Amino acid sequence: MPIIQNTELRRALTERIRYYNELGIYDFYRREPPEPIAASPSEAEQALFVSHTELREAMSPRKAAVVAKNVEENIVPVLTPRPEQAASDPIAALKVIREDLGDCTRCKLHKQGRKQIVFGVGNPRAELMFVGEGPGADEDARGEPFVGRAGQLLNNMIKAMGLRREDVYICNVVKCRPPENRPPEPDEVEVCSQYLLRQIDAINPKVLVCLGAVAAKTLLETNRGITQFRGQWLEWRGRKLMATYHPAYLLRNPNAKGEVWKDLQKVMAELGLQAPKKKPS
Repeated sequence: MPIIQNTELRRALTERIRYYNELGIYDFYRREPPEPIAASPSEAEQALFVSHTELREAMSPRKAAVVAKNVEENIVPVLTPRPEQAASDPIAALKVIREDLGDCTRCKLHKQGRKQIVFGVGNPRAELMFVGEGPGADEDARGEPFVGRAGQLLNNMIKAMGLRREDVYICNVVKCRPPENRPPEPDEVEVCSQYLLRQIDAINPKVLVCLGAVAAKTLLETNRGITQFRGQWLEWRGRKLMATYHPAYLLRNPNAKGEVWKDLQKVMAELGLQAPKKKPS
């Protein structure tokens, strides 16, 4: 890691990282800028870092007290260990993540009518993980993802694959119900998806199935329409990812069920699954 010599720059970066850690964000990825960064340190600071005052105004007093600690002379702790990394198994790791999420107020959804957080359900050691968009009214009432009409269809899809709901893990990009079941907005996805990423790492599934465009676009970081890559195997951080249509879409467009079944058959082949034999009439 290159050493940052500018003390003020080091401190500003450290404060920002700790602030994001308070939001549950622990993973950071560097993207190369389209233009060379200005050579002048003052310009770089203005472009990349907010001032100490701005950061502390955005933080609670407890957060401000934490970031006020002295920074080591020559390094910045860019990679902060996530709390669940000390957990002994996926069950304990998911519990830590859920406790870290708490009664979340990190985005505006907590003020827009949600009853409770819908974290996830299923096998913490699952080889197959389904990721949806966000909870609906039924899910918000019960605190469990995919329990309404779309959830019943997902259950049938899982059963057709020769699995039970308890064999897989099911969650959503956002953990709170958006009002009127609208799609989650970019700022909501940015905050909440960090917990999704931590769930995925804790479970470490062999295959991820993205149900719908929001889940696929979030994980793949793309604005392309889902029809451009639906049904294709994609690589995502060392895992196989398959994007397909959301069960709610199938309720409105039942003719697309055949396409989704083709996608799931590819998943079955990857996992070595066989569809259960039909009982004779």
